[in-house]
Amino acid sequence: MAAQKVAKNVFSSVSDTVFPGSSRLIDGSKIEYFEKGNELLTDLVLQMALYFNFHFSPLWFISCLAILSLKYDSLGPYYKFVLIVVYVVMGTIELLRLYLGYAGNLQEKVPELAGFWLVSFILQLPLTCFLLFNENAKILPLERAVHIIMLLFLSVEVFQGYRTIKRMTDAQVEKFKLSQFDDQAIEMEEITDRNVLSNVHVKKYN
Repeated sequence: MAAQKVAKNVFSSVSDTVFPGSSRLIDGSKIEYFEKGNELLTDLVLQMALYFNFHFSPLWFISCLAILSLKYDSLGPYYKFVLIVVYVVMGTIELLRLYLGYAGNLQEKVPELAGFWLVSFILQLPLTCFLLFNENAKILPLERAVHIIMLLFLSVEVFQGYRTIKRMTDAQVEKFKLSQFDDQAIEMEEITDRNVLSNVHVKKYN
């Protein structure tokens, strides 16, 4: 639980750097998105990419491990170690990445979606490019094919993820400003009502 809170704080801090203003957002769990007049900001293209990526990831991971076992003896000691580390890191991160993408997009939570975008852009995308374009790793045809598909998924998710985060940030900041304005308006009405009542009492006693 503490680790989850720390991770969320890190994602919030980084997302505020990449998307200024996101730290002032209203807590997504407290916003009634389904009230009449509220716009749903979930991105359909991003959700479709996440859905197909979720079903493709097990096939990608199994294919990579099978191919690695086939060519393992022909690799040098350096690439044996590097490829094992890369596949372990990518396989572990992929589960977290897809979870953050689903939670952030469907529940319209900027910190989770920003975490998904950062993990995709900073880790998964460069590692996939490394596996796809590094000829010293003795890339086989099936391996190249699954990496190209994964790269396409990641490219769509990074592009659409950025657009979705930007749109959510702008919309929720605007909601925050409107809520502040509504609170001030209510306070002014209460002050006006108290002044009217006090004037009524004064006139009554006079």
